[in-house]
Amino acid sequence: MQPSIQDLGLAVKRLQWRHHRESNKRLAAVGLSLVQWDVLRHLHRTPELSLHAVAALTFQTDQSMGELARRMIDRGLIERIDGTGRSVWHRLTPAGERAYADGAGVFEGVLSESVGQLTPAEQKILHELLVKAASAQ
Repeated sequence: MQPSIQDLGLAVKRLQWRHHRESNKRLAAVGLSLVQWDVLRHLHRTPELSLHAVAALTFQTDQSMGELARRMIDRGLIERIDGTGRSVWHRLTPAGERAYADGAGVFEGVLSESVGQLTPAEQKILHELLVKAASAQ
């Protein structure tokens, strides 16, 4: 039987919720939340981003990202540096790099229990379909 569009949307949301809940639970063991690890992931991949860019990438408002960044700076995970002109960028500290690596292992474990059960060909197809659906206007 062909699933309805609503069933498909709900299945995507359930998988996302499972990843979010399980990741938060397991990342707590390394002193991070999923949102904090996501910030570290984006700064690891693209160093020296503005606060606004990090907020957009992590689905946060500028205000909530500002507060999160302040707490992460206080913990020594990220630092502010002068960007071009008057801009301020953020990058990982050595402690932030270690926290990112610790969290990456945890997050990979969560994903391996769900989408990791798919064959490489199925993972490729799923990725292509999700990117296609997300880019539809």
